[in-house]
Amino acid sequence: MGVFDFVQGGVREMMIARHDQAKHLIVYKHPNQNVPMYAQLTVDSDECAVFFKDGKVVGVLPSGRHTLHTSNIPFLNSIVTKFTGGDVFIAEIFFVRTTPLRQIPFGGSCGEVVDPNTGLQVPLRIFGEFSVVVTEPVRFIVGYVGQAAAGDNATTTKWIADKFKLSVGTVVTELAVAEQGMLLNVLNNKERLAQAFIQRAPNLNEIGVRILEISTIEPNVPEEFMAEIRAKMKELSDARWEVKKKQIAIDAAAAEAKARQFELDQKFGQDARYVKELAGSYQGYAAGQAMIGAGQGMADHGLGDGVGAMGMQMAVGVNMAGQMANAMQPSALAGPSSQQPQAQFSPGGVMVTCVACKTAQPGGKFCAECGTALAQPKKYCSGCGIESLPGAKFCSGCGTRVGAPAPPQPPPAG
Repeated sequence: MGVFDFVQGGVREMMIARHDQAKHLIVYKHPNQNVPMYAQLTVDSDECAVFFKDGKVVGVLPSGRHTLHTSNIPFLNSIVTKFTGGDVFIAEIFFVRTTPLRQIPFGGSCGEVVDPNTGLQVPLRIFGEFSVVVTEPVRFIVGYVGQAAAGDNATTTKWIADKFKLSVGTVVTELAVAEQGMLLNVLNNKERLAQAFIQRAPNLNEIGVRILEISTIEPNVPEEFMAEIRAKMKELSDARWEVKKKQIAIDAAAAEAKARQFELDQKFGQDARYVKELAGSYQGYAAGQAMIGAGQGMADHGLGDGVGAMGMQMAVGVNMAGQMANAMQPSALAGPSSQQPQAQFSPGGVMVTCVACKTAQPGGKFCAECGTALAQPKKYCSGCGIESLPGAKFCSGCGTRVGAPAPPQPPPAG
């Protein structure tokens, strides 16, 4: 070997960088693993250098020119070989491009995805182009070396595209769930689908790669599966509509019941105010209702006309009201053993016995002994014989003046 060859070989060993013909490669591996101490490592501005040994990454150097020595690069201590007296270290050096990789094609089967709305499993294919960038060179080299990929761009981009396809099913399913289970809507909205992949592609994240842009994207599901999804969706839609109709009917019934309850509450409130302000007691209110009902019933059935019919209606109403009022008295409801003594009138209709103190006295409204209200004797019409209304001046049945003597009876036939 001549002096020139020795110098040339030594210079090659001392100068470590990408070869000019390898500038376009995404990943370039330096061919020589034995690197002398004080060698000069040149890293271009669009890349970084990753040192790899025994399946592990030992260090990363950014762009620039570096003198490889343990004094200024501490991680080199772990790869120095003792057999050379510390003059040589052994490592694989990878140069990784950190600028965007554009127009990478992808396409093919992405396996099966589950339609969240119907539960059907459908095969999915996808095609298109995207731009990516390596954001974590260490993670990228670990995955890349693990795949034993060759140092050419076609192999590297295919590896990236295959990793991306593994993410498609996951992202599409997540997006379908977020879109209320409408898988067909997700696949038809290509812009939304592309944005979802840009935001998240789990299998690319695992190797330190991020999608910058998706220029074209074409998802595809075989037509027979599309028809099955549509049929299932129609079936589910019809079932949901039946449930909706039943719910509407239930809501309508509940609203009607609520309105009816409101009406009853209003009626109860009105009745309570009437009893308190007008009738004075429930007995008076019941008597008034009975009078109204009896009179209305007679009018509806054509019993009588004019003043006579009105009188009969009022008489029947008063009689029914009296019966209802008496029936609502606590003494009437308590049974025979607890009945209050009734007023006792004298045979001539003049003397009356007080129900409280048993004092007999001639008429009046109140007892002269104890002040208790006296029950008044009933008056009957001398003309037709019906009971006269309290305070009435004329009979409501025949018009005869109350208290008038009975008309003379014709002599019996001889």
